[in-house]
Amino acid sequence: MIERHIAYSADGRDMIGTYVVGDGGGKRPAVLVCHEGPGLDDHARGYARKLADLGYAAFALDYHGGGKPLTDRDAMMARFGELMGSPDRIVALGKAGLDQLLAQPEADASRSASIGFCFGGTMSFQLARAGIDIKAAVGFHAGLATTAPAKAGAVRAKVLALIGVDDPIIPPQQRADFEKEMTEAKADWQMMLYGGAAHSFTNPAAANLNMPGIVYDAKTEKRSWRAMLDLFQEVF
Repeated sequence: MIERHIAYSADGRDMIGTYVVGDGGGKRPAVLVCHEGPGLDDHARGYARKLADLGYAAFALDYHGGGKPLTDRDAMMARFGELMGSPDRIVALGKAGLDQLLAQPEADASRSASIGFCFGGTMSFQLARAGIDIKAAVGFHAGLATTAPAKAGAVRAKVLALIGVDDPIIPPQQRADFEKEMTEAKADWQMMLYGGAAHSFTNPAAANLNMPGIVYDAKTEKRSWRAMLDLFQEVF
């Protein structure tokens, strides 16, 4: 397996993402991986490695800078406050990472997708809302709200939202609003709800944050991974 760190610039910051691909030549489907709120870490890189094991070219982007998590919670929340009010910046950050991915020799630009976790899932969906040419946009425990909803006919990607019913960050009204938005946009979309699952259900280190409602769930992680792979099989 080939793994290398790639430095690039976006949003006025020096970013460092991680590209992972299996040995062997030839083009293969390309998957952008957008990390959770704290920053790029072994969780996002681990998903990139799992994808590479299955024959994908994967790039775990960086949207905070430095290729590492933010250690100060106030700084992290301030960063989200900036970005949530500026969907164009979210798209630009995602597109910068996607450009790095598609510039790699193994990446097939005609077969690309984006996945994300927490705010990274929001970023994945914002790429779809903006009409970026990707085959699929997947969000694991992703925030569904936006100040720039999709316009009718704009969404080119097939959209998959994977949400825990007990996630306090994504209440039922947010899910209902997303359903309405995607339906009115005439998008090809799915939402899977997992009973008993909370936020960050894919991350074994979720408990380290010591925050209520942020809990790893191995069963839900496996089920959501399979749902993503089913969609990839369809679009690729």
